[in-house]
Amino acid sequence: MAAKYKVYLVTGAIEREGYTLYCSVLFFDPEGNYLGKHRKIMPTYWERLVWGFGDCSTTPVYDTPYGKLGSVICWENRMPLLRTSMYAKGIEIYCAPTADSGDTWVSTMTHVAMEGGCYVLSPIQFCRRKDYPSPPKYLYSPSEEFVIPDSDSIIWAGGSVIISPHGEILAGPNYDGEGLFTADLDVRGEIPKAKFMFDVVGHYSRADILNLTVDNRPLVPVTFTSSPCKSKYRDDELDMETLSLAN
Repeated sequence: MAAKYKVYLVTGAIEREGYTLYCSVLFFDPEGNYLGKHRKIMPTYWERLVWGFGDCSTTPVYDTPYGKLGSVICWENRMPLLRTSMYAKGIEIYCAPTADSGDTWVSTMTHVAMEGGCYVLSPIQFCRRKDYPSPPKYLYSPSEEFVIPDSDSIIWAGGSVIISPHGEILAGPNYDGEGLFTADLDVRGEIPKAKFMFDVVGHYSRADILNLTVDNRPLVPVTFTSSPCKSKYRDDELDMETLSLAN
């Protein structure tokens, strides 16, 4: 799709590595090349029963002709230290996909845009009950008492929005159903104006008394510091030899 429409594409995906699932964002360039991913570092609430925890080795910001592009997922956007690390990477086009269609989300995104001096694009899913499998294969919440299966009952109300570095709403919020909308982003013009007034990782910081250290190494449970020793025995032969010696 990125190649077809010649766009930078930022899209959500449920990613599996081994036997662990991650809530992730994938990045593609206008030629359709995969650039990389961001794994959600803190699954929200009951998501922790299903999804693994990402780390800061997958919090990229990509330098594109249109601005520096990155993403923070859902309630990660409420984590001030993560936001600060993204600001320090120079993010200018801040993508914030979420399932939060609550009344306070637009306020949160407005704060992020002004705090980071960046454009915020927050796509929010709009879903009806009929978009999900019917019971008993899938139950929405512990019971279906509040919605009618296979109906037009709204499950997620949407609210997608685009906000300028000055906190101005450029498009949305859209609660009217599925939709596509656009906005002109004057990255070279408006971001410097916003940063001139407030740069949270620049002239408006106090690194002498407040600072942040980010560990951006991949965090893995097992690290091998040397190559495994080669043996002339197969594993089963080695086990039998060991057993014979033990006897």
